[in-house]
Amino acid sequence: MGAAKIKKGDEVVVLSGKDKGRTGTVSKVMPKDGKILVEGINVATRHRKPSQANPQGGIDRIPAPMPISKVALADPKDGKPTRVRFEEKDGKKVRVAVKSGETIDG
Repeated sequence: MGAAKIKKGDEVVVLSGKDKGRTGTVSKVMPKDGKILVEGINVATRHRKPSQANPQGGIDRIPAPMPISKVALADPKDGKPTRVRFEEKDGKKVRVAVKSGETIDG
């Protein structure tokens, strides 16, 4: 498998679905499943019954994984979605935003 185009800590833009257009930070990447977890995006609600661990019960809001194909990296220049290409700078392989040409990895 090639190098990861989206990594943990990246700022991404949602391309489709109920959260289309929203941005968030990647908290987990699951490359084998082709899924990604983004903070505050694709939040599922779970109604919990009272238990010994949680005597109050209530509604839990949990971010659910979503397909990597539904998100694109946010351009460091203007925050709009962009594709990623790899270039070699100073002997290191770095990610570069296709739209602006800005490097993503320092």
